[in-house]
Amino acid sequence: MAGHSKWANIKHRKARQDASRGKVWTKVIREITVAAKDGPDPNDNPRLRLALEKANSANMPKDTIKRAIEKGSGTGDTGALEEIIFEGYGPGGVAILVETMTDNRNRTVSDVRHAFSKFGGNLGTDGSVAYLFKKLGLIHLSKDISDEKLMDLVIESGANDYTEEEDFFEVTTEPNDFNNILEEFKKDEIKYIDAQLTLRAETSVNIDHEMSEKVLNIMEFMDDLDDVQEVHTNAEFPDDFEAKSQ
Repeated sequence: MAGHSKWANIKHRKARQDASRGKVWTKVIREITVAAKDGPDPNDNPRLRLALEKANSANMPKDTIKRAIEKGSGTGDTGALEEIIFEGYGPGGVAILVETMTDNRNRTVSDVRHAFSKFGGNLGTDGSVAYLFKKLGLIHLSKDISDEKLMDLVIESGANDYTEEEDFFEVTTEPNDFNNILEEFKKDEIKYIDAQLTLRAETSVNIDHEMSEKVLNIMEFMDDLDDVQEVHTNAEFPDDFEAKSQ
């Protein structure tokens, strides 16, 4: 299993825990608010449509969803959210890229800088590690589907490839094909666990078990910050690595 997939599996389990505590709501509300800037109608706004599906999966109240859409589209109480990407280096010099949404830039800069420092890393400058990552579409499917059927779907839909992970199948797509492929899966009544446009390192850095624990600690700490939406790294965790915190 590739290291990035190890982090994907940890995030997948963590997301289920977060959802059970209602913790995921904060991130989804921000995603809805920012997505709604491109229009309040999900039929004309694929990013908003995806965010609304996440909200429904997390059993978010309709009033909460409505307020987030109104805030983002400018029809409700405004409080500008901006997207900021932070780049830096973690333990062992691995690249870490942090995607945030915030209504207070100074607070977020302080929180992210503190997280890097706390775990032996440092915040870098714009462009210092972003070039190491590529945008792509990810769709995570339940293992209820057979290998054969999934292979046919991947070929027919035009997706790039799929891999089998610990808890799910992962389908990758080109960014421009992501929404169309997701719609094809829906037409075939294929239920997905998660779907998103994200970033992934094009080349990875192998790290040992001791360093993996250190990198995972900063990744999890960063991921738990209120303003953080996604955390990415080019670290390649060993196949048999199991986090002590799991």
